[in-house]
Amino acid sequence: MWEPSERYPDPAVRVLHPDFNKYRLPLASVERLYTGCRWSEGPVYFGDARCVLWSDIPNDRILRWDEDTGAVGTYRKTSMNANGNTRDRQGRLVTCEHRGRRVTRTEPDGAITVLADSFEGKPLNSPNDVVVKSDGSIWFTDPVFGLLGYYEGEKKPSELAAAVYRIDGQSGRIEKVTDDIEGPNGLAFSPDETKLYVVASREVPRKIRVFDVTGSKLTNNQVAIDAGAGTPDGFRLDTDGNLWCGWGMGDPELDGVRVFTPAGEPIGHIALPERCANLCFGGRWRNRLFMAASHSLYALYVNTQGAPGG
Repeated sequence: MWEPSERYPDPAVRVLHPDFNKYRLPLASVERLYTGCRWSEGPVYFGDARCVLWSDIPNDRILRWDEDTGAVGTYRKTSMNANGNTRDRQGRLVTCEHRGRRVTRTEPDGAITVLADSFEGKPLNSPNDVVVKSDGSIWFTDPVFGLLGYYEGEKKPSELAAAVYRIDGQSGRIEKVTDDIEGPNGLAFSPDETKLYVVASREVPRKIRVFDVTGSKLTNNQVAIDAGAGTPDGFRLDTDGNLWCGWGMGDPELDGVRVFTPAGEPIGHIALPERCANLCFGGRWRNRLFMAASHSLYALYVNTQGAPGG
């Protein structure tokens, strides 16, 4: 049974290298905001509504946590087994749907616009995670995970190689930017948008790969982080370019969030009682880390800010 720490500093926030001390708040502790999910994913913060939305994939719903009251309710059901979520540069919700096999945008009036559901005449696999660049373009990963069974999607044959795609922010045109990655999963841009990091979740061991970004093109595919026994899924970057990565599975000591420098060096770890799949920065100053772990949603104030666009 998980209990919040009564001690400061919270022993769950672990320093692996002295460089992490500047990001650790000695008077902040990990909070559990909600539990009761089957598999939590894709948190996104809405400052104008003061809430977090996140996916509970097997339960086919998007949940909403209210920052003012702490109340949790259902934002959308069916969610079409939604996974990753983010906001576009106009503040609208953008969602990856496993069962829908599409990327959608929720309009201010609640209407749902389909942004992408096929490529070159073939249906997408199961869009997984999504980010929006400052030019309004939407970048998403499309592995086959939602096609493998009926727990997180619907079992169907794949007609496209797993890939990363870009939707142009003006024309809406979809283009494949790379299929040179095994099981593309979480993705995020560096603060200056010159790098795109992507989790290769079917490499053994898992890797976080990094590409150079020039306009709509990706080049120079390299390993940024070798996860070893860890299993990164989703992640976000702070304004210093550090990667805050969902971590865990297997060894309970790995469960939580692992923090890496831009050079790929591990500097910190936030221990959770369950594997963290994905996370986002939010709060008034983008200094509160919201962590979607297996059954729960957690939060921790940190001494940095999330990079815009996550």
